[in-house]
Amino acid sequence: MSATETVTRITAENVATIFPDVDTSLAHEVFPTASTTAAREGNELEGYDEEQVRLMDEVCIVLDDDDKPIGSASKKTCHIMENINRGLLHRAFSVFLFDSNKRLLLQQRAAEKITFPNMWTNTCCSHPLGIPGETGAELDAAILGVKRAAQRKLEQELGIPPEQVPLEKFEFFTRIHYKAPSDGKWGEHEIDYILFIQADVDLNVNPNEVRDAKYVSEEELKQMFQEPGLIFTPWFKLICDTMLFEWWSQLGSPSLDKYKGETGIRRM
Repeated sequence: MSATETVTRITAENVATIFPDVDTSLAHEVFPTASTTAAREGNELEGYDEEQVRLMDEVCIVLDDDDKPIGSASKKTCHIMENINRGLLHRAFSVFLFDSNKRLLLQQRAAEKITFPNMWTNTCCSHPLGIPGETGAELDAAILGVKRAAQRKLEQELGIPPEQVPLEKFEFFTRIHYKAPSDGKWGEHEIDYILFIQADVDLNVNPNEVRDAKYVSEEELKQMFQEPGLIFTPWFKLICDTMLFEWWSQLGSPSLDKYKGETGIRRM
């Protein structure tokens, strides 16, 4: 977060005034659906892949700076850089899936993606939706919601059957609050829940979401970072630079437990 930027603190009281596209009913436990076509209004999405445009109708959970849900808005609204620069913040998750050999599954985002296309990243990165089962105001409920969302997206993006990634196998580590532009129009401003899971899974990659996928060791990932032709998502690079390799080195050891379940939010 830039120390020189000044934005109005977004709260449940002012969010709808500043961002008229935000539906504050979520904060009152009235859950909207993703059936709206509001995301397709305007011309911001002209020229993009039809399926990815459709997914911009999905309803993200709008947050205050303390990770409390204060409303919901379309994925499009949440990812427009103009809104991000004015403080609009939403909930997300990042899954790190390791196989029994402790290799991390990476994906390269598809060229069709509207934000951060063709970039390498962790196994799965997406959003819990403003729907029953994926929301939550208190931390325990929010963690359960992002685990359900993670299971849903692992199947949608990588074809991993839900029974191979049961909810109880996901481990929550921490939350990071970060902001990053994708280009001049789109970006991310998220409180991102970091989840680990160790499982041997079957892949059936969705090419509209994932261009490539592969398992890497710690050393192989470090070598990838040295290759000038490869580009990585900003959240993945942040996590790698600050936390991942320390945690990864303890995978399968009881000493990993001390890193799990942080209650604070890391401001990046």
